[in-house]
Amino acid sequence: MTKFNDQLAQVQGPEWLTAKRRESLELFTTLEVPQESVEAWKYTRVDVDFDALRPHGKRDVVSDVSALPASVQERLSGTDVGAFLVLDGPDVVYRTELPAELAAKGVIFTDLKSAVEGHADKVQQYLYSVVPAEVPDDTTIAAPGTTPSKSPDPSEGKFSALAAALWTNGAFVYVPRGVEVELPLGSFRVMSEAGTYTATRTLVVAEENAQVTFIDEQDSEALPGTYAIGAVELVVKDGARVRYVSIQNWGEGVTHIQRQRGDVGRDATLNSLVVTMGGTLSRTEMQSYLRGQGADSEMLALYFANADQHFDHYTLQHHAAANAHSDLLYKGVNNDQAVGVFSGMIKVDLGAQKTDAYQKHRTLMLSSEARNYSVPQLEINANDVRCSHGSTTSPVDQEALFFLRSRGISKETAEKMLVTAFLEDVLGRVPLSSVVKYIEGIIAKKVGAA
Repeated sequence: MTKFNDQLAQVQGPEWLTAKRRESLELFTTLEVPQESVEAWKYTRVDVDFDALRPHGKRDVVSDVSALPASVQERLSGTDVGAFLVLDGPDVVYRTELPAELAAKGVIFTDLKSAVEGHADKVQQYLYSVVPAEVPDDTTIAAPGTTPSKSPDPSEGKFSALAAALWTNGAFVYVPRGVEVELPLGSFRVMSEAGTYTATRTLVVAEENAQVTFIDEQDSEALPGTYAIGAVELVVKDGARVRYVSIQNWGEGVTHIQRQRGDVGRDATLNSLVVTMGGTLSRTEMQSYLRGQGADSEMLALYFANADQHFDHYTLQHHAAANAHSDLLYKGVNNDQAVGVFSGMIKVDLGAQKTDAYQKHRTLMLSSEARNYSVPQLEINANDVRCSHGSTTSPVDQEALFFLRSRGISKETAEKMLVTAFLEDVLGRVPLSSVVKYIEGIIAKKVGAA
């Protein structure tokens, strides 16, 4: 891994960060790529030649929106974010300023590289605190004399370690105590160079009783042999509310691997939405650690895999405190020869009484050649809880399809209508109309009805 050491040597930053990067890279070199024998990666294999990986080339700042990729221009024309960043590979190429009234209240929104330089105290306090280089040890705290769950296999941290060592940029959001940010903030991440990799990091911190929404979008043209590796850290302090939306729409040939994790304090709320539409192989982890009593986590996701796409979602609802609530609803559509994977776990620690946790995964199969693997799981170590989980997989309703076709509706439009209706109970829980409209547009393209 001499090449990665050389790349790290070129990264500028304070000594504390450089030391953390070196430590992360050393960990990376000791770990194997997770294999099918690792339970959490049983149905997904990433074939990557690390020696052949080269970093995405640098990009220059542009002064006008018209110089941005067409896909970004299209999104910006219909988005309702209050301020945003556009990153092309490792560089911020365009940005808008945070409204002055929010800056006056102490809100910070900038790229992570700039935050390290201008807000070092806050970044050092929180960076790597939620998504460290190694895989977090989410072993359930069990009663004496009983066997707790096994710790994660160390290889599960392979890509997190690489992202921790070699991240080039990302977004940083900080909202002080008691401040509410009404309009969403957002970042648009694109790549434009095939055969490269980009490692990014998002850090959102909401102090006590603060409120913010962050939309994180990824988009590109077809880019064979390209890797997007990322980490998202969501710090939700006591009484705070954070809504995080991730929309992944990479082009064909991109491998997407991202770990998203929230640390949720007492009486705090984390609402997350994961949308997976693009790339050839996508592995997304969404984890909520309910640290404080009365914490609340809503975990929503929808995905549509077609052609030979392979989408893998791993989730964890970890209840570490009493009287917390979590609700997970993941819905997916598989078409053609696509593969969908869902592995979800609800963990309830000893003493986390009055836990109220739900997990539901449903898949619609549009093709007999598509495959789906669903593994919902529970591990309960408290005796006064209400937990449920379930999964269903079913083909498209042929009677409904026939009914629509008999009314003169084309097959593509009919399938779009049925797919949108299937996903509606997820979309209906997203109070961001521009995001919902954008997702519906992607669905229309997927079924050829755009």
